[in-house]
Amino acid sequence: MSNHLTRRTLMKSAAAAGLATAFAGRSALAADEPLGIALVIPSPIGDVGWGHALAAGIDPIKAAYGDKVKVTVIENIAEGPDADRIMNKTVADGNHFLIAGSFGYQNGALQIARRNPKVSVLHASGFQVAPNFSPFAAKYFQGTYLLGMAAAAVSKSGKLGSVSAFAIPELITSINAFTLGAQAVRPDIEVSVVWVNSWFDPAKEQEAAKALISQGCDVIFSNAQDTPSVISACEEAGIYAFNLNSSMKKYAEKTYLGCVATDWSPFFKASVDAHLAGTFKGANTFLGVADKVVEVVDWNPAIPADTMTKIREIEAKIADGSFSPFTGPITKADGSEGVASGATATDAEIVAMDWHVKGVTTPLPK
Repeated sequence: MSNHLTRRTLMKSAAAAGLATAFAGRSALAADEPLGIALVIPSPIGDVGWGHALAAGIDPIKAAYGDKVKVTVIENIAEGPDADRIMNKTVADGNHFLIAGSFGYQNGALQIARRNPKVSVLHASGFQVAPNFSPFAAKYFQGTYLLGMAAAAVSKSGKLGSVSAFAIPELITSINAFTLGAQAVRPDIEVSVVWVNSWFDPAKEQEAAKALISQGCDVIFSNAQDTPSVISACEEAGIYAFNLNSSMKKYAEKTYLGCVATDWSPFFKASVDAHLAGTFKGANTFLGVADKVVEVVDWNPAIPADTMTKIREIEAKIADGSFSPFTGPITKADGSEGVASGATATDAEIVAMDWHVKGVTTPLPK
């Protein structure tokens, strides 16, 4: 079995297990010693994207605690041995709160947590849980469903596209919800995907966008790119586009459809509060619209008014929990049943999703 499949299998079992047993009561920081907080991310912070959103999530902590915390941000660290070495060094240097800002940091960050029980670790997009180790992820799919509705309303070709980073469940669910939202408006919608296998590769991202445009896609979802390359390429071609994490509207004043923005500050602040109180508990944290972590912003005025009315209605139902994008019947791309009629996929099933819905025409990488 390949590493890719093994990771998916592990994710299913870990997600099904739910929250790990809490381990509280670890010693709080000495009153006169500032808490060292280290954020490690896989790309440059820049002015947009994933790294930018994570770094912005720390700002309220600095504002709240002032000189009681010392924040270090280490950017552009590739997943692998370098990341493990750097994260270990941050802890050796006295940082007792680590935010490991990429899926591929999981194994190294988990080992750090196990060796250092007084260190609290947050890990982005993973699935492993330990007493002092909490994975966190956003329910991007709630926002991409809404933008799928908008995309179908402005599309002329009925062909949508996505330039996507890696084929991990977090990104797969975002594409699936995008497709389902679009099909709720136009059932014949099809979605093509180009996987670039990188979080930060401006040239490759731009090439992928142009390839989708040449195939007739007239709305493109920039799925977890840390650069505005896709957005800019679409603006030049007169094609609508949207992205995750932070607004890129200034790179596409005319054709920017919107942004599934994330605000990590409530979660980061609560986690630091718990660490300082000695009550940090490792848990699998999955946050969305109801938690005010996910919000769609910068809606394009070209979206028809009647569509926006429907979008707002669905958005309110997502917020109050009365609607989920993954309520059946949902058919997989291979024709088999994904979610039964009347059933709703659980969080555990969503965070382990390794299949595309019917309408996504590009097979997942093996």
